[in-house]
Amino acid sequence: MRLSIIIVNYNVKFFLEDCLNSVLKASANITTEIFVVDNNSTDGSKEFFANRFSSVKFLWNNQNLGFAKANNIALSQCRGEYILFLNPDTIIPEDCLDKCLTFCNATNNLGGLGVHMVDGNGKFLKESKRAFPGLATSFYKLTGLADLFPASPTFAKYYLGNLDEHSTHEVDVLAGAFMMHPKKVLDEVGSFDEQFFMYGEDVDLSYRIQKAGYTNYYFAETSIIHFKGESTKAGDLNYVKHFYGAMAIFVKKHYSGSQYKFFVALIQAAIWLRAIPLTIGSLFKKITNSKS
Repeated sequence: MRLSIIIVNYNVKFFLEDCLNSVLKASANITTEIFVVDNNSTDGSKEFFANRFSSVKFLWNNQNLGFAKANNIALSQCRGEYILFLNPDTIIPEDCLDKCLTFCNATNNLGGLGVHMVDGNGKFLKESKRAFPGLATSFYKLTGLADLFPASPTFAKYYLGNLDEHSTHEVDVLAGAFMMHPKKVLDEVGSFDEQFFMYGEDVDLSYRIQKAGYTNYYFAETSIIHFKGESTKAGDLNYVKHFYGAMAIFVKKHYSGSQYKFFVALIQAAIWLRAIPLTIGSLFKKITNSKS
């Protein structure tokens, strides 16, 4: 078996249908197994896929176990030489998997591979290539300096703004929407840490892979569409809670001493800065709706 693909679904059945159609076309000439792990969707996903995609192995959880644990459930059954973790709200081109596997096979010491991603409007998604969230790097991002100097190797380091999006580079962090790894690397360093419910697990895995001596790559020779944020909207309090909570877990796990204390303070400040306007906006919306 050349490739195992794992997709975690949660209430995005129509996106998943499009995703699977694209995956089946892209894997037509590759020995592939495809797993879909559903985290107890409430949108009728189970009934919708009952008679669709007979070659896909559907695993139905009776509760929402989170992204990391759901992926790990399928990973325990995978037989592929390479593993691809793929989001359900993505569409991949027909030559994507072949190009990625060719690069992986020809690259020594490869730990993982991510790709060029665009949103539904064709806009490049900066999280396609990222650095680890160090204290200074995170400060520049949260204070807006990264946006003011988007190509600076110092201020825009979080999204590696100085690196050309159209060229392949060694990077720190791979985006969880598309992560391809040799299975032997995952067998050595472990898969997703189940402390992370949603967000941060891709950063943590990338960190452990690099710490083990392997190299992560941003691969620019193929591009996928990622309809970002369909399962969880980035502009709500639930997103803030999960995202910054995940960053706190990562920092506690990998940093120590004064750096850890400063980082925790920075994260707490970021939560307040994001939560306050969202809360005010939500209250204003409720008041406006009640008067109309």
